[in-house]
Amino acid sequence: MKASTKAKLVDRKTLLPFILITSLFALWGFANAVTDPMVQAFKKVLELTNSQAAWVQMAFYGGYFCMALPAALFVRKYSYKVGVLIGLALYAFGALLFYPAAITEQFWFFCLGLYILTFGLAFLETTANPYILAMGAKETATQRLNLAQSFNPVGLLAGLLVAQQFVLKKLQSDDIADFASLELAKKTLIRTSDLMVIRNPYVILGLVLIGIFILIAVSKMPQTKGDGEIPSVRASFDALRKNKKYVLGVLAQVFYVGAQIMCWTYIYQYAEAIGISSSDAANYQFAAFILFLVGRAIGTYLLRFVNSGQLLKYFALLAGISTVLTIYVEGIYGLYALVAISLFMSIMFPTIYGVSLNGLNEEESKIGAAGLVMAIVGGALLPKWQGMIIDLGGSAVNDTQITGASEVNFSFILPLLCFVYIGWYGRKVSKLANEL
Repeated sequence: MKASTKAKLVDRKTLLPFILITSLFALWGFANAVTDPMVQAFKKVLELTNSQAAWVQMAFYGGYFCMALPAALFVRKYSYKVGVLIGLALYAFGALLFYPAAITEQFWFFCLGLYILTFGLAFLETTANPYILAMGAKETATQRLNLAQSFNPVGLLAGLLVAQQFVLKKLQSDDIADFASLELAKKTLIRTSDLMVIRNPYVILGLVLIGIFILIAVSKMPQTKGDGEIPSVRASFDALRKNKKYVLGVLAQVFYVGAQIMCWTYIYQYAEAIGISSSDAANYQFAAFILFLVGRAIGTYLLRFVNSGQLLKYFALLAGISTVLTIYVEGIYGLYALVAISLFMSIMFPTIYGVSLNGLNEEESKIGAAGLVMAIVGGALLPKWQGMIIDLGGSAVNDTQITGASEVNFSFILPLLCFVYIGWYGRKVSKLANEL
């Protein structure tokens, strides 16, 4: 009798499509990392409050929410390849809008560019995630998605390096202690120069994306498309609505993305509170991304032996402990704790995604994927609320105390609550190990 063999993570026949689609994961990681420091950059250059500057994240992640379902319906009817091409085209167009935005010097124009840019990212994510899950055996789907998502931190690191070396270090306004008090003429010159600095990486990115668009357009890869016999959208929605694991998973994804963006965006404000400049704070975000990549690799390996829900629960618990330290430990050690959170957030997005879609048929998965991508709206809403907490005492990040902690420290109560829910969700789905 032949010994049973474990299902392969990726079959040889799907290896090339797997590599091509996996390469896309770095693209939205790059956009995410380049955009996070822009909250602090726009705040200084355009003299915005923390909550006003948070409109950057509102525009960026709001685009996901608005386009995810239309993207899923399109991919459901047509082909993955066309969906990817539309995503790349929208991504490039939004990035190139930074050129006229810098000329007009209007904050809303930059936000519009980010909003359209994430229309493209919604297409890419709605296409890539379920495609990766379908590229092999169901029992290895979550592990396979974690592997593909490991390329996301590579894009994060590249994006942060660009933001640090080519944006933050070149902003003249960041080198001036009291930029708001400068004479109007001098301030205008500096603002114009800094907005051009912010513009450049996005315009270059747009041109690179046009090249990638052409490369994929001329490449051949397996495609799936609707044949006119697919179930109605309403039937798919009804099935998803009755699936508690999926519904709770969408909420878990809302909280996860919100927690991730809060911990990465406000690392700059946390550093500001202890006298660290934005360009130096980027080094700490770089360390966070390294830990995120390491955690993703460790998590992908552990999923061979540990139930997905259990691993999610343990990582959420450790993230919660790190967040408590972030809130109540002042100074550099609190910043170290904030950086450490990324190690434990690493496996959350793909694990929640894989667990939530597990057991669904192909058509339900396509619609279900849209719900999970729409959940990225958590990255628009929660950072906005955190910015409002930071603004409670005034324009500074540490001009009042809340429960014994400065306002910027206390604002991390929001990520803490997110991790509590994610840990509960992991515990709940771990009981369904026989289905994973």
